[in-house]
Amino acid sequence: MSRARHVLVVGGGANAEHDVSIGSAAAVREALLASGHLVTGLTIRRDGGWETVSGTQIGIAAAIQRLRESDVIFPALHGEGTEDGTIAGLLDVIGVPYVGSGVRAGALAMDKWTSKLIAERLGISTARGALVDGESTHGDPAGVPLPVVVKPVASGSSYGAARVDRAQDLDAAIAAAQQYDTRVLVEEFVTAREIDVAVMRGATGELHVAPPLEIGKDTEQLFDTALKYDAAPDFRVPAAVPQVVRDRLSAAAKAMYEALGCAGVARVDFFVRDDEIIFNEINTMPGMTEHSQVPRMFAVDGVTFPELTARLVAAAYARDARRSEKRDAEDSRRRRQP
Repeated sequence: MSRARHVLVVGGGANAEHDVSIGSAAAVREALLASGHLVTGLTIRRDGGWETVSGTQIGIAAAIQRLRESDVIFPALHGEGTEDGTIAGLLDVIGVPYVGSGVRAGALAMDKWTSKLIAERLGISTARGALVDGESTHGDPAGVPLPVVVKPVASGSSYGAARVDRAQDLDAAIAAAQQYDTRVLVEEFVTAREIDVAVMRGATGELHVAPPLEIGKDTEQLFDTALKYDAAPDFRVPAAVPQVVRDRLSAAAKAMYEALGCAGVARVDFFVRDDEIIFNEINTMPGMTEHSQVPRMFAVDGVTFPELTARLVAAAYARDARRSEKRDAEDSRRRRQP
């Protein structure tokens, strides 16, 4: 870089993943400082308002002004109302480059039912499931073989997710999940290894797939919020899988990344049973601390956390430059037309 870029890191959010995002944002700020960037930050409060990282509340106009004064925005945001394309839309409107996926990819990835349909269209296996959408359903939730997983369609960090082993407990689990989203996914519980794959597009457009990571747990356990946050998770990277399975995981992860139109880094989660891979979900702004899955995967590949965040910033800046060149070319072409 010819000069240090000013990166503004946004954390928080008015959703259940607020605290997780605060942790990601703090870690990203520290990593970017270590790689020589000028770094500032803003926080979206639980009530949707904005404040500085020191806790000074500011209005939306002042927040937008600070966003516009930055070279690149790093939205270290998780969950609905942020990662689902909402913040990307705001940043598109005000015209500032940002790390990560745009509106379409964020919205499609956050919707677990839609991403499941996309995976099936690509020929990637998914678990048998049904959608409960208010008073209507797509498929028969009661017909999905027990045990099942019940989870909100648009929520992260396993909030509202539960394993159900008895039919009489299904309605209560659906009601609990609806506290996070009115649309609820009921899926057959897959007894298999859980393996994640990270895909990142670099500044020149190339895709980098990191070594896969396995979540160490009993295959009968649901990787819920307790396993994620109450104790240090057992992440095993690289996952011990045959090369043929690793190649299939990489191909499926890249296919999902490209089909959704992702940018930056995304984590694609799979179940692996022998040589069978089953798509679970995709996350367009995964946890971003040095101990989170994605940074651990890239660390094994020789990419430190500061380098990873710097690459994401460089990719965002390059993507914006390409967009500007395309707009300039289109404007020039229109001016030449009689």
